[in-house]
Amino acid sequence: MTDSALPRSVRRGGLVFAIVLGGLLVAAVVATVWIAVRGALAYSHLHDAQQTAAAVRENLSDPAAASDAIAALAADTGAAHAMTSDPVWELAEGLPWVGPQLAAVSTVAESLDGVTSTALRPLSEVAASFQVDALRPQDGRLDLAPLQQISGAAQTASDGVGAAAASVSSIDRAALVAPVREAVEEVDGLLTEAGIATDALARATRLLPSMLGADAPRDYLVLFQNNAEWRSLGGIPGAMALIHTEGGVLSLAAQESSSDYPRYDDAVLPLGDEVTAIYGERPGRWIQNVTQVPDFAVSGALAREMWARQHGGQQVDGVISLDPVALSYLLEATGPITLPTGDVLAPDNAVQLLLNDVYARYTRPADQDAFFAMAAAAVFERLSSGDVDPAALVGALTRAGDEDRLLLWSTHENEQSLLADTTLAGGLPTSDDDAARFGVYVNDGTGSKMDYYQNATTALEWSSCTLDAAGTATGDAVLTVTVGNTAPADAASLPAYITGDSAFGVPAGITRTIGYLYLPEGFELVDATMSDGTGLGGGTHDGRRVVSFAIDLPPGGSVTATLTARTTEPAAATLEAVTTPTLTPPAEVAAVCDGS
Repeated sequence: MTDSALPRSVRRGGLVFAIVLGGLLVAAVVATVWIAVRGALAYSHLHDAQQTAAAVRENLSDPAAASDAIAALAADTGAAHAMTSDPVWELAEGLPWVGPQLAAVSTVAESLDGVTSTALRPLSEVAASFQVDALRPQDGRLDLAPLQQISGAAQTASDGVGAAAASVSSIDRAALVAPVREAVEEVDGLLTEAGIATDALARATRLLPSMLGADAPRDYLVLFQNNAEWRSLGGIPGAMALIHTEGGVLSLAAQESSSDYPRYDDAVLPLGDEVTAIYGERPGRWIQNVTQVPDFAVSGALAREMWARQHGGQQVDGVISLDPVALSYLLEATGPITLPTGDVLAPDNAVQLLLNDVYARYTRPADQDAFFAMAAAAVFERLSSGDVDPAALVGALTRAGDEDRLLLWSTHENEQSLLADTTLAGGLPTSDDDAARFGVYVNDGTGSKMDYYQNATTALEWSSCTLDAAGTATGDAVLTVTVGNTAPADAASLPAYITGDSAFGVPAGITRTIGYLYLPEGFELVDATMSDGTGLGGGTHDGRRVVSFAIDLPPGGSVTATLTARTTEPAAATLEAVTTPTLTPPAEVAAVCDGS
């Protein structure tokens, strides 16, 4: 039958269908071209934004330059957002295969635009008038007004970047083609980095004014941890100082030595059954042991109570801790400092001078304490005088905080809440969506300064693991910790104060180390061995299994502890370890499950 023989209504219906089909095909082609053109333009703007972002990062030390770069960044991200948010683009996001790609690009563009236009622009505008020199004390006083002025914008930036990071992080990567997935992951990492920075700035601008006495005078107890005699959080508090702040003015109110403190008959504060089962009451009876528990909130409260008992009930507002390695970082900002003894305290000699040479030079502990007090006072005087590079100072404090060498505990609840989930808090290792975290803590059991010659190395791996659809892992993780004594063969001839002189039953030259290994929450212990065949102990601390060991090492000796832990529930695919800060910068300890 020919077309002409068909009924007219059928021919008309076929013609209508063809017209509709043709229209749909034309519309599809137009929509495809529309999306392709706008996608190409959006890519161009996002590429330009990437280049501008690098300029922002390079100019962070110059707020005015960074402000101009952020304005340019906002123009590009705004254009990219506009190109990927029209009705045609949004309709295409519902299509199979190509839809997830378009939705991912749209989410990235919208998130970046929100960061630059809503989050960073207000901060950059305020920061444009902020001078880094504002962080330099003048005659012992820090002007708090610039910090207070920038606080609101910093919080806005932190909230905005956090929201954008959460939006990009929620994109389903499994549905994306490789180039789009890689771009999303790159932006995810960038926003994570920006989130850490803006969050730190927001917290600092809220904390510092009140801590420096903007509203009322404050007193802080400063503990100087000695890494030559290990404790879980670094070393024994060998020296202390009281810092008074009022209206931005800092003053050194008092200095003391740990030898000024008695041994208390009972723990000065309740430690709880779990802590006592693992550590006994030692952390609460000796000032030198308050940092044995790897939770600075516990250490700070114990040190505060001991200070109060020694000083007529005086209650400090918080406790700060740092070590000689952190001090060496600060010296990069102050420059070398000449002490009254003629010694020059510099970044490259501070650790050796304070943790080893001084014991060889002075045999009387009182003379050692006097040297430490003199050095601390000299550094404080330089810092408070303003004779310091403010940018280098910020960098030094940041590095010390990242390495857990600078810790802070506040008695003011609102301030402690800001500190609680930062490295400054020095809390127990906490697992999250990013990583399952072990804890590796070492303590001296010799009563000596022999840990100047010791090292502790840590390694992690998944011995077997599988990944689920959400990217979380189940399997077995292996932690190894090796402690080595690098003291010279004739270590027994070292000064008695360094060797401990057998005061606690350990022969001179031998090191005794007590280790505490914390498993992450959601892991159970499968196996634990010591390479020398010694036994292990332990307990449970706040939901974490703890394995403890004690080893004695001659010069040149080493022992390795090996633990196998199994997930009891899906955990982050990345394993990390938090370790005691020793004399050397910490090496990154991490392992990622690849599903094998």
